Amino acid sequence: MIERYLIQYFLAVTDHGNFSRAAQQCRVSQPTLSVGIAKLESLVGHVLFHRTNRRVELTSAGAAFSLHARRIETEFSRAAQTMAIEQAGKLVRIGLLATLPDHWVEAAIRAACSVRGERIEIVEGRMRDLMPRLERGRIDVILGIVDEAADRSDILFEEGYALAMAADHPLAGHAALEAEQVASAEMIVRRNCEALPHVSRFFTRRGVRPFFSARTADDARAVAFIKAGLGITVMPCCFAQAGMAMPTLIGFEQKRRIGMITDPAGRRRIEESEGLKRLTRTIRALADQRA
Repeated sequence: MIERYLIQYFLAVTDHGNFSRAAQQCRVSQPTLSVGIAKLESLVGHVLFHRTNRRVELTSAGAAFSLHARRIETEFSRAAQTMAIEQAGKLVRIGLLATLPDHWVEAAIRAACSVRGERIEIVEGRMRDLMPRLERGRIDVILGIVDEAADRSDILFEEGYALAMAADHPLAGHAALEAEQVASAEMIVRRNCEALPHVSRFFTRRGVRPFFSARTADDARAVAFIKAGLGITVMPCCFAQAGMAMPTLIGFEQKRRIGMITDPAGRRRIEESEGLKRLTRTIRALADQRA
C-alpha cells in the first residue's frame, strides 16, 4: 500500500528537481525524504529518478507514475478540503503573488477578513510555486499574473513597469529616461521580479552594466532601499507611493496582467465567497486610484 506522504515526497522532488528543497517543502530532513523515496521505488518496483550531482530528473517510469500521483494527491486534497469546510464553515485558500505592494495587500486582506462566517488562508509565493498548489487542490484561487488567454472578467488590472527611485534622486525630475541615462546609477536587483530576465536583456542589449548596490527577494525591503537612496530598480507601477518617483523607462514595453486563477472544480464555491469578492473589489479600486 502506498501511503499519501510518499506521494507528497515524490511530487515535491519532481517539482523542485532537488532533494534538499523538496525536503524543506515537506518539512522533513533530507535523509528522511530520501528513505521515503527509496521505499516508494521499492513499492512500485521501478527507479523513479535519475540522480546526478546537479539535478534529479524523472525516469520514464517516474514520468508515468507522476500522472497518477498528481491525480491522487489532488483528490486527497479536495477530500480533505471538503471535510474541513464541513467542520469549520467556509474556507477560501488564496495563493497570493509575492510581487504586490504591502499596502495593497493589507487593504485587500482587511476587506476579505471583514466577512463573518468565512475564513481566509493565504499562501504567498511566485507563480511557479503557486500554480502546482492550485493544480493539486491545495489552494482554491491565485491572485497573480494571468496570461493573454485569460477570461477578461478574471483580470483585475493591467500595468507596466517603471524606474523606481527616491523622490530626491538626481533623475527623479524626469518623466521618462533612456537606459543610457541610468548607466552610472546604482541598481537594486529584485530577485522575485517576474520581469527580471526581460530587464536584464533590455539593459545588456544597450550596453548598460550597472553596479548592483543590493539584491533582495523582499519588495518591501527593496522599497526601503530605494527611499533611502541606495539605488534604483525596475518595478511594477503599482508600487508608486510617497517618497518615490517612477519615471518611464523608454523602450521597455513589458506589461503584466493581475487577476484571479481558479481551480475549475471549486470555481462555483469561490464565486460564492463574499470575502474574495471584497478582496478583488479592493484591488480593482486601488488600481483605478493609481491610474
